[in-house]
Amino acid sequence: MLNFKYAPIKVGLIALFFLPVAWTQNALVFQTDFGLEEPAVSQMKGVAFNVSSDLKMFDITHEIPRFSIWEAAYRLNQAASYWPKGTVFVNVVDPGVGTKRKSVVLKTKSGHFFVSPDNGSLTLVAEMLGISEVREINEKMNRLEGSERSHTFHGRDVYAYTGARLASGVITFEQVGDLLESSVMHLSYAKAQLSNQRITGNIPILDTHYGNVWTNISVDLFDQLDLNVGDEAWVKITENEKELFIQKVKFVSSFGGVDVGDVAIYINDILNLGIAINQGDMAMKYQIRPGPDVLFEIWR
Repeated sequence: MLNFKYAPIKVGLIALFFLPVAWTQNALVFQTDFGLEEPAVSQMKGVAFNVSSDLKMFDITHEIPRFSIWEAAYRLNQAASYWPKGTVFVNVVDPGVGTKRKSVVLKTKSGHFFVSPDNGSLTLVAEMLGISEVREINEKMNRLEGSERSHTFHGRDVYAYTGARLASGVITFEQVGDLLESSVMHLSYAKAQLSNQRITGNIPILDTHYGNVWTNISVDLFDQLDLNVGDEAWVKITENEKELFIQKVKFVSSFGGVDVGDVAIYINDILNLGIAINQGDMAMKYQIRPGPDVLFEIWR
């Protein structure tokens, strides 16, 4: 017979014994140029879900323009710092899939992890967050079983699988593969600079949905022109020396600072200088495309 004097203790111990173990699960965040017309993204998440059904999975975007390594680098950096330490990012914009480019995991000094081809798309997060270590993915250990004959979908077979194993704690960072030199492939681009009261930068990206044009000119650099809200400054945009736009433009705190249809400069949500048409499409109207060769100049 059960001794009721000790029954609560025994029952409590039994319940404690059968409680599920709480393993640490880090967020797994995806970015690709795959689009959503086909099930490629779903396949990647299915692979991750099979590694651990407790994983929390999120997306930066799957609408990177096809093969645009530069935009992948920018969007990855745009999002990464807002995620907590330990987050694992799976970045797959990989026009060189199946070639000799390395498959790596970058650990930044901020404690974030980036699972990606080493093709330049890690340029900006490496610069902004700092490189702690880089490891090459050992595909004998960290590859989806049965996928060895496929050489064109490393996003699913290698990156999603490795990222899920790392985020769920199935493997440690040291078990990803061999340690490499603390560097990644770097894309060259012109950094913004001030000279003779004129700032020159470039247009790395667009605020695509609205057609706003974003520069790489930081708010700190812009402040050196000593402009106040409501002041005007000259703006010039060129692509390979072809003039796309030149005009005196008002500096505003938000788009409503100018009439509908007027052009304004403003500080965007990542604290860089942007230029836009209030309720219009600046990029379309002036045929402005992003890229390291599209220059933006501003002066008083």
